[in-house]
Amino acid sequence: MVPSVLIVDDEKHTREGLQQALTENFDVTVAANAEEAFNLMDAQPFDVVLTDLRMPGKSGLKIIDKALTLPNRPAVLMMTAYGNIDSAVEAMKRGAVDFLTKPVNIERLEVLIQRALKTKTLEVEVQQLHERLDERFSMEGIIGTSAKLKEVIERVRLVAPSRATILIEGESGSGKELIAQAIHQASPRARAPFIAVHCAALSENLLESEIFGHERGAFTGAVERRIGRFESANNGTLFLDEIGEISASTQVKLLRFLETKTIERVGGSKPVELDVRLVAATNRNLEQMVRDGKFREDLFFRLNVVRVTMPPLRERTEDIPLLLAHFIKQFSEENGVPPLTIEPGALRTLQAYAWPGNIRELRNFCENAVVLRRGGSLTEYDLEPKFRGGAALAAPGAAPVGGTSVPGQATVPTNSLSVEDNEKRLLREALIKARGNRTRAAELMGVSRRTLHRKLAQWPELDVTDK
Repeated sequence: MVPSVLIVDDEKHTREGLQQALTENFDVTVAANAEEAFNLMDAQPFDVVLTDLRMPGKSGLKIIDKALTLPNRPAVLMMTAYGNIDSAVEAMKRGAVDFLTKPVNIERLEVLIQRALKTKTLEVEVQQLHERLDERFSMEGIIGTSAKLKEVIERVRLVAPSRATILIEGESGSGKELIAQAIHQASPRARAPFIAVHCAALSENLLESEIFGHERGAFTGAVERRIGRFESANNGTLFLDEIGEISASTQVKLLRFLETKTIERVGGSKPVELDVRLVAATNRNLEQMVRDGKFREDLFFRLNVVRVTMPPLRERTEDIPLLLAHFIKQFSEENGVPPLTIEPGALRTLQAYAWPGNIRELRNFCENAVVLRRGGSLTEYDLEPKFRGGAALAAPGAAPVGGTSVPGQATVPTNSLSVEDNEKRLLREALIKARGNRTRAAELMGVSRRTLHRKLAQWPELDVTDK
């Protein structure tokens, strides 16, 4: 598509001369004054507006102001016959991307127009990126309707607009970073950087340099100054995941920032003042670490201004169907295959599973199910034994039958089952192993098909066979 250019100049020979010079490469429209330009800009979008600075009536600065109000903002280039630096500076402050003096050099003008078009393209891409980030990390993008998740979302809505430091607690894989990003996107800092650091992934010395930066010569291999994550996050949000893993010396430096809003690079002595909102996360009990002398009490209080606790997935089982549907859809689209249907029996089993790895484990399960699919649907017979383990008999949201639900761990089998429960479990496992074939299930149990039919009539909740 040919780029469109609007030329605004009260001198007829200038605007017509420029129109003639640019017509070969651009779709050019001309206007004799600001009012005529306003009408044209309201009627159709332009990629670039080239306007004179001084004109009878409204000046070229008003053209800039008008352009900035349009939904599809054009890039504005300013022309002036005076070569006045002050005028050029004012035009740039108002929003012009560049300026040039009269008489106009056509070659330079074409270079500036191409540069302006690239600038406009970048602005559109950045805007689209922000919109995608808003969509992905907004509160509306957090999947679930459980009461515990709603409590978290409401707390995030309240705290996000503030400047308060936030501590997010929760088991590994429960979605702490997603909540941190949602806080950032809902804050006035949403258009500034969100920088994440996973503290447990770096050694003590490397972590300190990564967070605070270093000066040249601070240590062997420091051949130049390096800006750390704190400075990269200036005016935005710094997310420190697994904050309980940082060393005592890093704790001291972090406390200093929270008290003074300044940092010092490793090997430096000059304070660097920053405006950064800190969000920290941990899967450890920081209060117990304080009691054990492994974490500074004063730092804990500075971090714990507002606490957000993420519930583990086993405590929000009503959200599991929504999460499964979301990730199955995502991975089906990524792999170019039709969405996988999860049969009711499989869904009951998955809801009863403890999910020790929380959402991260569920997400990996969905990707695996889509990639290794055998057909268009997922049945309980397709599930690995770890998902079954007696869980298929449990009601949605209940602890699995035949085991003890241990926080953060898979269900642990016990030997305290009644004879009837043991018989149910054996029958269920036989049916699953036989993939619903009753004759084969009876053979595996060492009973007649008639006995198996009688047992299924007695316990109809087990009757998911092919009959």
